[in-house]
Amino acid sequence: MLFALVILNACNSNSDNNEAALKAKQATIDSMKMALEKQAVVDSMNAVMAQREEERAKEEKQQVVANSYSAPAETPKKKKWNHTAKGAVVGAGTGAITGAIVNKKRGEGALIGSLIGAGVGAGTGAIVDNSKKKKEKQQ
Repeated sequence: MLFALVILNACNSNSDNNEAALKAKQATIDSMKMALEKQAVVDSMNAVMAQREEERAKEEKQQVVANSYSAPAETPKKKKWNHTAKGAVVGAGTGAITGAIVNKKRGEGALIGSLIGAGVGAGTGAIVDNSKKKKEKQQ
């Protein structure tokens, strides 16, 4: 009887050891599955980040290309001189040359001539500006 009891006990402890080994193996398999799932998530996130980086690089290239081909229309147009200002400048230059030639004192003649020429040129330019404004209002 004692012999039967020892054999049953030995078989029983062997099955407990097998059960413990199976549980350890299952725990290892489960932890490996979790690690693989986490790695899959990390890999997919890395792939998404790489794709976003490629898209960002493409957009930057497109912006560089767009900026290199930008039309010069973006620059504001220069404001043109009106006829009054042009007339004053031309009149001052012409008057200075004429005054220097006519007067014996060249510097004084140039100064007086430029003042008179600027006044006459500005007056003439103002008349031209007013006539253009009237024409624009009529149209």
